[in-house]
Amino acid sequence: MLQRLLAPVLIAALAAAAPAAAQDDTPALDTVMATVGDTEITFGHMLALRATLPQQYSQVPADVLFRGVLDQLVQQELLSQAQKGELSAVARLRLDNERRTIMAADVITEVTGDAITDKALQEAYDSKYATAADETEYRASHILLKTEEEAKAVIQELENGANFADLAKERSTGPSGASGGKLGWFGEGMMVPEFFEAVTALDVAEVSGPVKTQFGWHVIKLNETRTKEKPNLEEVRGELADTLRRQALDAYVAKLEAKQTVDRSGSEGIDTALINKLDLLEN
Repeated sequence: MLQRLLAPVLIAALAAAAPAAAQDDTPALDTVMATVGDTEITFGHMLALRATLPQQYSQVPADVLFRGVLDQLVQQELLSQAQKGELSAVARLRLDNERRTIMAADVITEVTGDAITDKALQEAYDSKYATAADETEYRASHILLKTEEEAKAVIQELENGANFADLAKERSTGPSGASGGKLGWFGEGMMVPEFFEAVTALDVAEVSGPVKTQFGWHVIKLNETRTKEKPNLEEVRGELADTLRRQALDAYVAKLEAKQTVDRSGSEGIDTALINKLDLLEN
């Protein structure tokens, strides 16, 4: 919503843009940029709004962006001052949630800020990758059928010399049938357990017996295996940093919850489908 409101302001500012004089001194956050009645809009307010904008706003010329952000804040203040009487119930609820979001984000930054160190990243990498066993990946083809009898019939045809890819194109009910039943490379956890277990029991070029999963009956052929190369630290730095932040936050929240009384009993017995009835906000 904020970006949709700001866009017309920036477009108008861009159309009227003129070269801006450079400022040598950086203003303090509490430096007043504009006033609307008795309300002050500071440089800090402008930066806080700018920080919420999507990355594409970095392409907007700085003088245009500066004026657009300031105009947006002035417009918002004018509109907020035009609010008469009490806020609507929905507005109060949203303000409550926004307050929680902002305050929580401030704490999250503080809590997780110290979690990402070179030592912590190296330890996380060693724990997950350096001492982990090599992972085998598999490439297989399959023919998906509706019944076990159909699967047995296909296996018989294969034993009699039929081509696996041709049968997959002709008989498979799965989306890979059109490509001869070929599946891409996959490792543990990427397929349903019954399918993956059957694949790992095969030798290369071997065809399985009928394999039942939630999708139907499969006839599987193992085409190839390989050992998955371990990534280096730099390749997974972002992933490990996210994990460390999450672990630090989870530990901190658990400590807070242990010290505070948290009672969720009010939610018991509520129809969970009501979470999607957004029209209730209009009542």
